[in-house]
Amino acid sequence: MALEITDATFEETVLKSDKPVMVDFWAAWCGPCRMVGPIIEQISEEYEGKAVVGKVDVDANQEFAAKYGVRNIPTVLVFQNGEVVGRQVGVAPKNAYTEAIDSLL
Repeated sequence: MALEITDATFEETVLKSDKPVMVDFWAAWCGPCRMVGPIIEQISEEYEGKAVVGKVDVDANQEFAAKYGVRNIPTVLVFQNGEVVGRQVGVAPKNAYTEAIDSLL
């Protein structure tokens, strides 16, 4: 199950992680986000223990969405050592997301 990440937990969960982190910026009303959601859930299960996979609801948590220039959703960012190393805007096939993590493992 993908972690629910909030503005309050973002720094600890994402920026201070010693593993690669994939963050899905989404909203409940967003149709394409509902297409990406199940893919993110699968990835969170497959990479458990190897990478952190989480979701940020941009309606409730706007601080880090704004900080990282998330203007369109879904936007999936990949972090390593607190830095953005990958960005996928819109719906993409699962391998587009997994390749981003695999390149960091």
